[in-house]
Amino acid sequence: MTTWFIVTLFIFGAVKVLVSSMPTSVVESIISRFELHQKLEEENTSISIDGKNIEGEMKRQVIHEFNEALFLDKHYFPPHGEGTPLVIDTKKGNKEIRFSLYSHEEHVDVIKQYKKKIVAYRLRSKSLQTLAPLAITEDYA
Repeated sequence: MTTWFIVTLFIFGAVKVLVSSMPTSVVESIISRFELHQKLEEENTSISIDGKNIEGEMKRQVIHEFNEALFLDKHYFPPHGEGTPLVIDTKKGNKEIRFSLYSHEEHVDVIKQYKKKIVAYRLRSKSLQTLAPLAITEDYA
């Protein structure tokens, strides 16, 4: 009985050490699977406003601002979107994800659609809140 207790204690101790000292890259990959506001990659992302694609420097700027935006809170039901959304389609692994961004003065409402799920949350980003720099002109359409 004492032998099994010591073996079990040793196994649990080894598991505890492994779990508590995992490399940072492993921890980040595990956490990123459950992130609500995920980072976008330019290669797998397309952005459009009112059906017109945004390309080039403006696309890079929108992706950078989305990645740097401050997460405020999660909505438990999708807010009513007013106006024309900024639509971001991206692919993470084998999942297709669509973000619809509705800009307001004090925040940005984001509706994330993937598989058959819809999740809504709120961000704060100065340049995404004011869609003036994102207005579609002939240069970007």
